[in-house]
Amino acid sequence: MNRPLRRVAIFCGILIMALLLRVNWVQFVQGENLAQHKDNRRVKISQFAQARGDIIVGGRPVTGSKEVPGQDFKFKRTFTDGPMYAPVTGYASQAMGMSLLEQTYDSVLSGQDDRFAFQRARDVVTGKPLRGGSVVTTIDPKAQKAAYKGLTDLGARGAVVALEPDTGKVLALASAPSYDPSVFAGMTFKEGDRFKALDSDKSKPLANRALRETFPPGSTFKILTAAAALEHGVVTDIDAASDAPSPYPLPLSTNRIGSEAGDGVCDKASLKTAMQHSCNNVFLDAASKLGPDKMRETAQKFGFNEDVYSEDFGDLLASKSLYPERLDKPGTALTGMGQGSLTSTPMQMAMVTAAIANGGKLMQPYIVEKLIGPDLSPVEEHEPKLKSQAISEETAGSVREMMEFTAREGSAKGALIDGITVGGKTGTAQRGVNVDDEVPYGWFVSYGKNADGASVAVAVFIDPTDMDISRDDISGGKLGSPIAKQVMQAVLTK
Repeated sequence: MNRPLRRVAIFCGILIMALLLRVNWVQFVQGENLAQHKDNRRVKISQFAQARGDIIVGGRPVTGSKEVPGQDFKFKRTFTDGPMYAPVTGYASQAMGMSLLEQTYDSVLSGQDDRFAFQRARDVVTGKPLRGGSVVTTIDPKAQKAAYKGLTDLGARGAVVALEPDTGKVLALASAPSYDPSVFAGMTFKEGDRFKALDSDKSKPLANRALRETFPPGSTFKILTAAAALEHGVVTDIDAASDAPSPYPLPLSTNRIGSEAGDGVCDKASLKTAMQHSCNNVFLDAASKLGPDKMRETAQKFGFNEDVYSEDFGDLLASKSLYPERLDKPGTALTGMGQGSLTSTPMQMAMVTAAIANGGKLMQPYIVEKLIGPDLSPVEEHEPKLKSQAISEETAGSVREMMEFTAREGSAKGALIDGITVGGKTGTAQRGVNVDDEVPYGWFVSYGKNADGASVAVAVFIDPTDMDISRDDISGGKLGSPIAKQVMQAVLTK
C-alpha cells in the first residue's frame, strides 16, 4: 500500500473509532439524561399517557385527569378549586410544563417512580393500565379556604401562610390574585393564549407571593427585634421603662421618627408597652444598641439569609429573606422596626411567629405528609425536623407575653377568639424611595392555642395596590387581623 493510501486508511480508521466512541458515550453515559430531558417528546408523552395520581388535601383529591382522545397526550390534568390550591399544587400543562408539587413529584404522580417497578411489572402481566401514585399534603382545607376567601373578599394582592408550630406542617398557603391551572393544562392554541395572558397580567396571578416574593416586613419584625434584645441582654425587664425618646433621632441623621400612637404614649416606653402600641422609638433604639452583627445573628437563627429548603418543592420551598450583611448605624436602627433594606417572605414571618409560639424551636416547614403508591400502600412519610433553636425558651415566653398583651390590650385585638389564647402583632411597611407616592403594605402575624394544646401560627401579607381604599385605612390590624382570625378559628375550633 502506497503512503497516501495508507494515510487515508488511517484517517478513516480514526474517524470510525471517534464515531464508535461517541455512540457509546451517548448511549451509556448521556443516555439517562437524554431519556429524561424535559424537551424529549417521549418524556412528555409518558407523563400524560395515563391518568396521573392525585394530590390529596384533607382526605380528598384536588386534582384529576381527563381523557383527550385522538392525541399523543392521552390525558389532561384537571383541578378542583384550582385558584385556591394553585400555590400548593402548581400546574401540570402539556405545553407549559410543570411547577411546584406537580413537578417535584412527577415521577410518583405519573407512575414512573422506581419504587413502583414491581407494581408496573405486575400490571403488565395482568393487563392493567399504568397507574400513578398520590401525594398527601399537610394542608387543612378549612384553613386554606379561610385564607383564600379572606384575600379575595378583600380584593387585595397578598398571601397567607399558616404553620403548625410544633411540627412545621404547612396548614394553609394562599396567594392572590391566583389562577386556575386547568385553563392551560392542554396543548391547544387557546390554552397557550390563556397562559400568555396570565403571564403578562400586571397583577401577577402566576406569582407565588407566599413563597417566592419578598417585601419589607414592617412592624411585624418587631417581635424578632424584641427577641434579639432579650436574648442578648439589651433588655432584661419587659416592664421597665426604656431611655428611648419619641420621636427618635435616627443615628447620624437629622431625621426624627415618631409613632402613630403618639409621643406621650411612646416616650421612654417599656418594651411591653412599645409592643402594645407599636412604638417605633423603642425598637429603633434596641436595634441600635444591639448593632448589626447581633441583630443579623438572631435573624439568621430564625431562617433569614438562606433559602428555605424542603423536599416538597424540589428542595426550594421559599426564597431567601434578607437581613443585609453591611449596614451603617441608621440602617441598623431602621431594621429594628422592619424597614430599611430588610426583606421577608410571608413564609419567613410565619416561621418566626411559629418559633416564638413553640418555645424558640424553629421547625422545618413541610407541605407533604406522605406518598402513596398506585395500590394505596404507603411509600414514604415525612417526619418533623428541628431547623434550629432560634432563641431560648425563656426569651420566647417573654415575647409571647408581650404578643398576648398586644392582642388583649393593643393593636392586635382584631384577632382575639373566645376560648383561644392569641398573640399578635400588626405591621404597616413603607415601600420604595418616595414613600408618599406608594401605598404601604399591610402585615399581620399571630398565633393561637386552644385548651387541647393544638396551635397554629399565621402570617398575612396585604398589598392594597388594587384596592379602593384611602392611605389612612391601610394597616395590618384593619386588613390582616380578620383573615388571621378566620384561619386560626378554622384550625382551632373544629
